[in-house]
Amino acid sequence: MLDKTPRFVRLNSDDNVVVCVDRVAAGTQLEGVTAAEPIPRGHKLATRRIDKGEPVRKFGQIIGFASSEIEPGRHVHEHNCAIADFERDYAFASENTWSPPSLAGLPASFRGFRRPGGRAGTRNYIAILTSVNCSASVARFAARAAVDSGMLRDYPNVDGIAAFTHGTGCGMDSRGEGYDLLQRTIWGHAANPNVGGALMIGLGCEVFQLPRLLEAYGLSESPTFRTMTIQTSGGTRATIDAALAAIADMLPAVNAVEREEMPVSDLTLALQCGGSDGYSGVTANPALGHAADLLVAAGGTAILSETPEIYGAEHLLTRRACDRGTGEKLVELIRWWEDYTAKLDGNMNNNPSPGNKLGGLTTILEKSLGAAAKGGTSPLAGVYRYAEPVDRRGFVFMDSPGYDPCSVTGQVASGANIVAFTTGRGSAFGCKPAPSIKLATNSELYANMTEDMDANCGDILDGVSVEEKGRDIFRLLVETASGRRSKSEQLGYGDNEFVPWQVGAVM
Repeated sequence: MLDKTPRFVRLNSDDNVVVCVDRVAAGTQLEGVTAAEPIPRGHKLATRRIDKGEPVRKFGQIIGFASSEIEPGRHVHEHNCAIADFERDYAFASENTWSPPSLAGLPASFRGFRRPGGRAGTRNYIAILTSVNCSASVARFAARAAVDSGMLRDYPNVDGIAAFTHGTGCGMDSRGEGYDLLQRTIWGHAANPNVGGALMIGLGCEVFQLPRLLEAYGLSESPTFRTMTIQTSGGTRATIDAALAAIADMLPAVNAVEREEMPVSDLTLALQCGGSDGYSGVTANPALGHAADLLVAAGGTAILSETPEIYGAEHLLTRRACDRGTGEKLVELIRWWEDYTAKLDGNMNNNPSPGNKLGGLTTILEKSLGAAAKGGTSPLAGVYRYAEPVDRRGFVFMDSPGYDPCSVTGQVASGANIVAFTTGRGSAFGCKPAPSIKLATNSELYANMTEDMDANCGDILDGVSVEEKGRDIFRLLVETASGRRSKSEQLGYGDNEFVPWQVGAVM
């Protein structure tokens, strides 16, 4: 007879909870205790008495405090576990030594597009970018008309024409953080190595002026970079016609760039998670973290973001900082977010989402400890503002909200040319111009959404090692960088995921 005992995972010997891999029925014996009630899959069971006010520990770290006495065998979740302030020992740069993992048997190169200055692209798009919401429709009309015209048929090296539209650009301050964020984001996408040609379309009278952008970055028009406004072009139809003519002029030059062999050190990987669950910090996130370590060992770059989703785990990153100043920059971001949420009458524990909680995550501390695992174990080489160009290799952090499309938008603007996205609930996500692979945290999700998921990390719960799965993810990243289409690309995702971070008053 098959063993029907539900599986569970103890992540650290100091933990007073275990994660139930399978649903546990009341009366089941687990870890020397009897389940006092049904425990949903992915949720936590107390393995000893936890007094009121005592820390609840998972990963060997504090994920919350008992809000009432918790007897052994009880379900531990938001009804009896809550967040509270406690001191973190940041121990800056105290653990920044690292033994890189072996790269034996792994690919050392991929086939990408070489750009001026030596940058490497994994895709070859023509991007239509907008300065303001008022030009968004024209940009979409132009992109659709270009594709429908069939003009791409004669240019096989061009992956597509993508319109990156947004809902801001006017009704905002012409100076300050909000304006700077938008400017970095718009130009960061135009300059991303996955973009072979860029067309910027404005209205003409908006706050975010295209001439000011050109001046800020010392730009001038070229065969693969053009700008126009609806007002000076003669209206909607005239602007669409002008855009089609500009795209037709760009296509030969964009198509002339062909894939060539280049080292994997030219990859810049955006690390993301969304729709997290109780398995995320056990399977997909640490496996992606190992893949990130492999990429860093090969000389590449991995960008961790979503600042609210490292809250409570930042002390693990500051210890890995290359120096004290880098660690302090990360803590400064945490303090900014605490102040930002307080001003808006919120708190950092507003995250996790309802879906996260259904999946077994109780507090932001627990979610963050699992999310930070995507960053692997290598030293923290730098801390960047949202959409700020990443100018060094290795493992780095970029400030962003935890909202996935907004965070990835900033990472791509910072230079990411490929994205890895873990999910436990089944996030429907894709990204242009950077291909995004999606990693399922559990086998049930993978079976239910195979058309959307590029890889299953749930088999880690069946005995596959985190390191083995990380090597599989690394190979998949290299194949995708070389042109293999991700599941989200096959489905046509990526046209609605450009979401610049809006900070500041709407006027």
